[in-house]
Amino acid sequence: MNWLYLVGILIFLFGLMFSIALHEIGHLVPAKLFGVKVTQYMVGFGSTAWSRRRGETEYGIKWIPFGGYIRMIGMLPPRPGDDPNKVRSTSTGPFQGLIESAREAAQEEVRPGDEDRVFYRKKWWQKVIIMSGGPAMNFVLAFVFFSILLVGIGLPTWAPVVSPETNTCVIPISEQRATCTSTDKPTPAAQAGMKPGDRMVSFDGQKIGSWDDATHLIRSHGPGPVKLGIVRDGKPMTLDVTLIAQDRPNLEDPKKIDKNVGFLGVLPTEVMEKQSLGQVVGYMGELTARVAGSLINLPEKMVGVWHAAFSGEQRDPEGPVGVVGAGRMGGEILASDLSSEKKIAIFVNLLAGFNLAIGMFNLIPLLPLDGGHIAGGLWEGIKRAFAKIMRRPEPAYVDIAKVLPLTYVIAIAMMIMAGLLVYADIVNPLTLTG
Repeated sequence: MNWLYLVGILIFLFGLMFSIALHEIGHLVPAKLFGVKVTQYMVGFGSTAWSRRRGETEYGIKWIPFGGYIRMIGMLPPRPGDDPNKVRSTSTGPFQGLIESAREAAQEEVRPGDEDRVFYRKKWWQKVIIMSGGPAMNFVLAFVFFSILLVGIGLPTWAPVVSPETNTCVIPISEQRATCTSTDKPTPAAQAGMKPGDRMVSFDGQKIGSWDDATHLIRSHGPGPVKLGIVRDGKPMTLDVTLIAQDRPNLEDPKKIDKNVGFLGVLPTEVMEKQSLGQVVGYMGELTARVAGSLINLPEKMVGVWHAAFSGEQRDPEGPVGVVGAGRMGGEILASDLSSEKKIAIFVNLLAGFNLAIGMFNLIPLLPLDGGHIAGGLWEGIKRAFAKIMRRPEPAYVDIAKVLPLTYVIAIAMMIMAGLLVYADIVNPLTLTG
């Protein structure tokens, strides 16, 4: 295996751990600000690789780098009517027993003097802020990474600059070849003396700002003479070019053919075009909508992953990918023949997209995700506001323990999905090269 491939995987895992660490800091900081006792801050799962206690909190790293958590005391309230300082009798029934066991485990962490430092006793808006902090940190990271990508590096785009790969002959679209023969006629660009590196800036007096501008102007003109403004080695000049008519693929649907459109005979050059911060917001907005659509269709997408894993069907490029698959992509990026600039750009884009997806996934209003706790806090706020308006007694804290059976079902489903993704990413992985 190429050593660069392994380094790429390790770099991605480091970026993932960094993102997870900051996600948990997004929970940790507001929890401590609001007086919640936090006993653990851990990055990773499984056995502890390293830890150190600072004050009342143990900070550490675990061996499995696929998640993290902070442990806040008193996540679940005691049973209504019970004294939280007294032992409760065990309930019968599988679901009720499950709920009461979870309550007891939550109360065991509460020591004398900690009664006002439990999570469930905090104001509803404080709970929402604490549980929103993790996803919010992922969104901040996604914005930072996308800003580095778009503003610092740029997005790949086709520039109206003659590529060195441009053919100097006219090859009919019906002939599936890329090399010239002795019987081929020279292109209008070759006849006019255009060279690789020439930047097209005007077409019969009309400004050319992009490759799309150049393409539409050339095609719509049809055959005939034009004045083509170019910049060569920093010097502006004008070339007399006589376009010819050719059949070319439709710009919107390449399967269709446009008959007798204007033809110059040049290929564009791919460049990294830097964007503004405002464009970062628009870019993230578009991706957010796409990720939201993917989350809505996640069950259907997972069916596709199942077929890809066990039936050998092709993986959906827009489908979910797990940590293993993303790590393999990191290795593929670094081991590729791409330029260093493009490798960095794809790596940054991968980490940005992962943070955006993690943040949105955690906002799904189901426990054990952050969104489930956020929903509980918001519901508590609504209940208290309604009681205040109606001059009723203040309602009890929202008891999320009541939905624990559903929570465990969802957690098991999530583990099955994660296992399926790991298996699919091993036997039938998504690759950047298709």
